[in-house]
Amino acid sequence: MTPTLPDFSRGHVLIVGDVMLDRYWHGPTSRISPEAPVPVVRVETDEFRAGGAGNVALNVATLGGGVDLVGLVGEDEPAALLRQRLEAGGVGCRFVPVAGSQTITKLRILSRHQQLIRLDFEDGFAAARSADVTRAVLERLDGAGAVVLSDYAKGTLADAQALVQAARARGLPVVVDPKGSDFERYRGATVITPNLSEFEAVVGRCGDEATLRERGAALREQLGLDALLVTRSERGMTLLQRGCAPLDLPTHAREVYDVTGAGDTVVALLAAGLAAGVDLATATAIANVGAGVVVGKLGTATVTVEELRLALHAPTSQAHGILDETGLATLVARARASGEQVALCAAAFDGLQPADLRTLQAARRGADRLIAAVTSASPTTFPLAERLALAAALEAVDWTIACDAAPAELAARLGATLVSTEKSA
Repeated sequence: MTPTLPDFSRGHVLIVGDVMLDRYWHGPTSRISPEAPVPVVRVETDEFRAGGAGNVALNVATLGGGVDLVGLVGEDEPAALLRQRLEAGGVGCRFVPVAGSQTITKLRILSRHQQLIRLDFEDGFAAARSADVTRAVLERLDGAGAVVLSDYAKGTLADAQALVQAARARGLPVVVDPKGSDFERYRGATVITPNLSEFEAVVGRCGDEATLRERGAALREQLGLDALLVTRSERGMTLLQRGCAPLDLPTHAREVYDVTGAGDTVVALLAAGLAAGVDLATATAIANVGAGVVVGKLGTATVTVEELRLALHAPTSQAHGILDETGLATLVARARASGEQVALCAAAFDGLQPADLRTLQAARRGADRLIAAVTSASPTTFPLAERLALAAALEAVDWTIACDAAPAELAARLGATLVSTEKSA
């Protein structure tokens, strides 16, 4: 059953965790350095984004939910850039500055969308500052509908157990994105969300589904959790909730471009859903869809309510890829929202020749998605149904539709680029 999106603006999430500045230097490279066998990048663009717990916060804010963020930072330029980016995105920043330490920064150098190297700048924060973090959290718990602990093992959550207990004492759900193998420190949380590698580092390798479920249920009981959510990359997610049958959710990812920040999106959507009043299973289903959207984007990224709605209602199985205009419009809108270029090639598809195939292949190379619009040109040798099936079977074609109107009008309604209107493909 397709979950219904809640009104995320009804909820307020308090996020506590390791904040960091993700910085990207972009530029072309055309030669190898004479000093060492490495490419020379001429930096043209300096881009920065909020990473770690900051990315979780921006994901909640992008959905329209209220959000406060507590984290440790240095007294430096990266902290100022982080605050600027977060507050512009609607996040309430409750930073705890640490004199003498630098804000965690990850600098990635990219050329032609390929990451060449990552440079990390960090000192780590002393556990002695945990009292300051706890104090900042206690001051803001009363206005929250859910709490997230976003742990990157950088020191902000040195006393995670105190934060869990404080939130649960107020009846607030606590969502934890864990780090390391000491899950005892998250005891009593509502749900923790390890990926499969993190999970197996704690319970041992799980060679089959039965073992994963058995060990997951045992870990959940051991830690006094309401639920355990194991994220499993291309195999989706498994939710092990007390008193409920295991819930397996297949991945919704169509194309994986970059998995950076997918875990942030999962915990953000879980917490935003719980704060808005939906149950954990529904929040998990929504988070699974959101993760499928965000891995199609570069770097740390967020997902919008409209992207979620399109992904939730996009057709997942159609015979021969043949669609009506309503279904196709949904898919095209989703593709364009992900930054893809969509082309439409209109033809009768009646008696294909090698030159026709070359035309289609050229159209496909010029776009990310290709629609074959099968016209009702007359006379034709084959019925429309057979010509639709033929077009849908072609490797270059993503989606197929019968075209009764002028192809230019159909392309305009869909928001696609018309690349060919020949009478036969």
